[in-house]
Parts: sequence; C-alpha cells; structure tokens
Amino acid sequence: MPITAEIRKQLLSLLGAKPKRGAAPGASSSQPVLISEGTCPVCSEDVVFVAHHPHLRDHFRCASCGSIPRERALMATLESYFPEWRDRVIHESSPGDHGASRRLARECHGYIASHYLPGVASGRLVGAVRSENLQDLSFADASIDLHVTQDVIEHVFHPAQVFREIARTLKPGGAHVFTVPLVRRHEASRARARLSDDGRIVHLEPPEYHGNPTVEEGSLVTMDWGFDICRHIFEASGLFTHVVQIDDLSRGIRAQYIEVLVTVKPAVSGAPVGA
Repeated sequence: MPITAEIRKQLLSLLGAKPKRGAAPGASSSQPVLISEGTCPVCSEDVVFVAHHPHLRDHFRCASCGSIPRERALMATLESYFPEWRDRVIHESSPGDHGASRRLARECHGYIASHYLPGVASGRLVGAVRSENLQDLSFADASIDLHVTQDVIEHVFHPAQVFREIARTLKPGGAHVFTVPLVRRHEASRARARLSDDGRIVHLEPPEYHGNPTVEEGSLVTMDWGFDICRHIFEASGLFTHVVQIDDLSRGIRAQYIEVLVTVKPAVSGAPVGA
C-alpha cells in the first residue's frame, strides 16, 4: 500500500513520541521497535501501526483509533465468523472505552454492555452502568447471539460456572468470542488464586493485577490459562471451542497471546449440555 499524505502524517506523529522522564529500562522509547502500514480491522482506515515498546500486545497501536493487536484480531474474527454481527444481540462484559468495544457499541443495534459491580445484583443499573456477574447472568435462556469478553476470563474465580452461564444464555448458533492470554501455552492451566469458604482470597501464586477502569488497584489474575482451556470449557458446558491464531502485519495483528477463542453453541436440536 503506498504511503499517503495521511499515513505519512500519522507516521511522523508517532515517531515523534517521547519516552516518559525516568522511565524504567525496557519502557517505551522514541525509537519504534515495529512499524507497519495497512488497514485496521477496528477503524477500517488505511493507517500506520507503530510500537515503541517490545511488548507488542499492549503497545503495537493503530495511529487512527489506538487499538491494540488483540482488539484487531477479535474484530477480524467477528467479521470472518459472524459478518452479520451488527444485526445480532451482543453482550460485552467489561468493555473498554475505545477500540473494538467502541466500534461494537456504535455499530451493533443490539449491543448490551455490562460491568461486574461487587455487591450489585446482575441486571441492575447503577447510573447508566449495567451490572452483570458472568457467574450468575440475569439474561434469559437462549437470549444472546454473541457474548464478547476481552481479557476477562483470567479474572474470574469460578470459570466453569461462567462457561455454563454463557452456554445457557446463548441462542442456538450463537457464540462466545473472546480473548484471554494463553500464557501457559502447552502446559496445564494453573489457578493463581481461589476463594475460601468464608469468601477470603487465598493466593496460590504471587498476586498479579491487570488494569481495570472500575477498580483502582486493578483486577486480580485468578488463572494462568493454557490451550487446555478448550477442554475446561467443554467439561463445563459441552460446547466446543475454536482457537483462532492470526499473524498479519497488513492488519496490525502481531504479538504474543492474541489468540481469539470462539465457543459455538450448535444450531441444531439435541445439542450437548448447555444448549
């Protein structure tokens, strides 16, 4: 793709980024570690993708919409598996305020966003925010076409219950389309924390937190998942899961741990448990 005036402007802007004063070794620098031109699956613009940090998963950004590789991989997967997603009922748990979440909210006519609000029952509104606990969803059976979660499933204490609830609420032919860092790869998935009988958090590994816009300290990572997550999902819900791996610089999709998982509920009668 030729470098247009707009792409050149984006590139010059990104190359002019400065590192933060006192940045730790390995933090973002003024010298990009990766630059690519292409078309962004999130904003559909011809853009430049640039990373100033070697951790591409969080830093290889689209100059137009600011999306990161896992968001672009998720949108590319949705377009491939469910090209009519704009006319579906989509529930997204814990959406962000930009990137793929923003596009889904803007273009999907049946988009429902929710956040986990401790102590607030599923289905209740706090201001304009809908509370939904993935372990106990308020949605009726077979009422959702697509559940979307982006880096959420590594933060739940009872993933089997989450997989069952998602299966219960999916319409036949529907799917859970999600990202989760498969950091264990070919090793068995490992719990990092659990809840005791009295509700206390018991740490099985050193605590690790990811950013969360609704919780100041971030969200505790409760599971280090591997590819065997597909078996966990099947044992909990009876549903099969596809693992979609995309590596495509022309769409800005390159990084570790950006697989997109698609758990599909059969569209036929006599489906497995959870149908």
